Amino acid sequence: MSTLRLALLASPADEAQAALMALSGLHPQHAPQDADVIVALGGDGFMLQTLHRHGALGKPVYGMKLGTVGFLMNQHRPEDLRERIASAEPAVLHPLEMLAQTESGTTVGSLAYNEVSLLRQTRQAAHVAIELNGDVRLDELICDGVMLATPAGSTAYNFSANGPILPLGANVMALTPIAPFRPRRWRGAVLKSGTEVRFRVLDPHKRPVSATADSHEVRDVIEVLVREQRERSVTLLFDPEHNLEERIMIEQFTV
Repeated sequence: MSTLRLALLASPADEAQAALMALSGLHPQHAPQDADVIVALGGDGFMLQTLHRHGALGKPVYGMKLGTVGFLMNQHRPEDLRERIASAEPAVLHPLEMLAQTESGTTVGSLAYNEVSLLRQTRQAAHVAIELNGDVRLDELICDGVMLATPAGSTAYNFSANGPILPLGANVMALTPIAPFRPRRWRGAVLKSGTEVRFRVLDPHKRPVSATADSHEVRDVIEVLVREQRERSVTLLFDPEHNLEERIMIEQFTV
């Protein structure tokens, strides 16, 4: 445990930077590619940035909350950091892969650990057709937008759009409309994680739509393919009393 190599990363926020300086004085600093564990100091937004920048390294990430939102983070306590990491419980997450085709003919790929969302770009409502594994399930959804969320992301934007909270390990995804107008009674669906979801934008010239994978936005899309990327995974580490499954459970019983 004493030889555990740590990469300490922090958001630009003053509180996170101060914590970084304090921890750097206690633990030798290593580059992410040379570390055994990446320690992320900040909020959920910074955690997502860390996963996107360093997730391909395959290193486990232990986060400490020093931001406004910290669902994916542990409590900030600078003492006994190595001991906490050694006793932490892992949560393996698979991201979504987005392939977005634009009006200009380009195809843009990106990963999302929380959700892929389509949103109207103007005052005009979006008109979107939805295909699941090649079968048209919804000819036309009229809405402000629609998203596909992972279990880890189901408590974020998905939840604020009245989508379901999904337990980790359930191998499902949440397909959730954003301010749907028609079909008026459609409130979304829970899909198997292997489902390939294709969104086709109807009338993209009059009703332009953007697609966003976490924070990576692509404008003027005409078609978006989303599927779980099983070949890619990240491991988050949580204190036993504060693990991600327990947080998801608590969220479902919070009034």
